[in-house]
Amino acid sequence: MSEPIKIAAIVPMRHDSERVKGKNYRPLGGVPLFYHIVQTLLSCPSIDRVVIDTDSAPIKKSCAKDFPQITIVDRPKNLRKGETPMNDVLLNTIKKVEADIYLQTHSTNPLLRPATIEAMIERYLAHLEDHDSLFSVTRHQKRYWSQARVPLNHDPANLLRTQDLPPMYEENSCAYLFSRRLILERGNRIGESPQLFEIDPIEAWDLDEEHDFIIAEALYHTRHKGTAKP
Repeated sequence: MSEPIKIAAIVPMRHDSERVKGKNYRPLGGVPLFYHIVQTLLSCPSIDRVVIDTDSAPIKKSCAKDFPQITIVDRPKNLRKGETPMNDVLLNTIKKVEADIYLQTHSTNPLLRPATIEAMIERYLAHLEDHDSLFSVTRHQKRYWSQARVPLNHDPANLLRTQDLPPMYEENSCAYLFSRRLILERGNRIGESPQLFEIDPIEAWDLDEEHDFIIAEALYHTRHKGTAKP
């Protein structure tokens, strides 16, 4: 009998953020932002271990109090700058956390559901012979132009309805699935033959700017209307 596949979820979180100060632990829905993704991951039966990579004392303190089952990886000083590539952060983390498969997500995806993560894992594992990785995307059917005013996905002389345009897919950063072997060999969480996993735009809402928090708060309260906790 083969050994069961071990899956670890990684959530990288710097203490400082550039566009929205302290966003990883800023309150949303009455709790620090990162609580939402942590609770989501802990609700996923396929995930064996949840790991937070951080240099933030408040995040470490909150985890020790409310999520003692989580593994904390201290991020070294040389990986704390905003321009540090995420692949470098992940390589540091996986060298300290053994697993066969890693799922990486962010605290800035508070509306991501456990069922969606489970579906992503199921799809990834079912197609390992044809695909070496998986990442989440948001589908768009709008008219896009380059900075040089070149149409990217449409012919201005033949105005199709937007719903008839060929779809384009945004890498929405909600989740990535990859093996330990892949990232060690390629130094990248995305391989040569990735799968695209489409997520509903509301569930994929990402918090990067101040206005994103305002919208996410409204979406959160709409989803949890009548409930006291996320």
